[in-house]
Amino acid sequence: MRREVVLLGLLLLALAVLVLAPFVGMQAITPADVLRSGGNGVDEAAIFWRLRVPRVLLAFLAGASLSLGGMIFQAVFRNDLATPFTLGVSSGAALGATLSLRLGLSFSLLGLDGPTLFALLGALLSMAVVQGLAARRPDATGATLLLAGVAVNFTLSSLILLVHYTSDAAQSFNILRWLMGRLDVVGMGSVLLLLPLFVVGGLAALLLHRELNLMTVGEEFAVSRGVDAGRTRTLLFLGTSLLVGGVVAVCGPIGFVGMMTPHVARLLVGADHRRLAPASILLGGILLTLCDLLARTLLAPAELPVGVITALLGGPFFLWLLTRSRSGVR
Repeated sequence: MRREVVLLGLLLLALAVLVLAPFVGMQAITPADVLRSGGNGVDEAAIFWRLRVPRVLLAFLAGASLSLGGMIFQAVFRNDLATPFTLGVSSGAALGATLSLRLGLSFSLLGLDGPTLFALLGALLSMAVVQGLAARRPDATGATLLLAGVAVNFTLSSLILLVHYTSDAAQSFNILRWLMGRLDVVGMGSVLLLLPLFVVGGLAALLLHRELNLMTVGEEFAVSRGVDAGRTRTLLFLGTSLLVGGVVAVCGPIGFVGMMTPHVARLLVGADHRRLAPASILLGGILLTLCDLLARTLLAPAELPVGVITALLGGPFFLWLLTRSRSGVR
């Protein structure tokens, strides 16, 4: 009963953050300003609906998606430090977008611009490389996939540095700014791009909560209970790759959200993924929305990249995670 109350409290907190956050910014906007258009030469209603609301919704969706991906990876790998970046998915997406920016590709396909499309392709290709490497080992386990992902991640990160180094000043600035993470959007296009990916990923996690619970204990135990570990792992990885690839494509690589929030959610509602999945989604959305709120108000009128805020929070959390038990990381 207590855990259901915690979930309800998280839901109410998420709703409060979503409702109140758009009113806060470099210049506060009141409900009266939203109803009154064009006052004092500034259309507060347009700022509210076209800039503030889409940004808050995007931050919540991105945070929820990264948190969900982190929860899935931590369950499959049975490793406290597993994140959506573990398998090189984020680096693949970042490399794709970086190449698009470096080559100056400006086109639109199915409503996706060049960096977004290349980021999604990069995420899928990096996942395909990891799966291909693991397929060469018939006895591949989650640990094998984890090591393959780390190797691919380092390789792709080196290629990103190479592309960045060979860029001119303008391209270098755009690439660096994108790699820090950004949530500045106009209109609902980015939100509508992420929403279906988030819905599919969330449903997959909820429908496979039993399999995730069993795989948290161990692959051998899950197989003994009738779970097809290889098939389940592949489905979860593909779904998470699309989910995280979509976030990176739209917002750039935003670190540590997928590591922090699943742990906090686990402390609040326990390890059962039937409750852990919605708790991780709510906490991830709340965290990134509040981090973005800090990013755009802390040094106003200047604006910090949201990735800087999450990294400042994630570093100490990482150290706490390493020292919170004698055994350290699982």
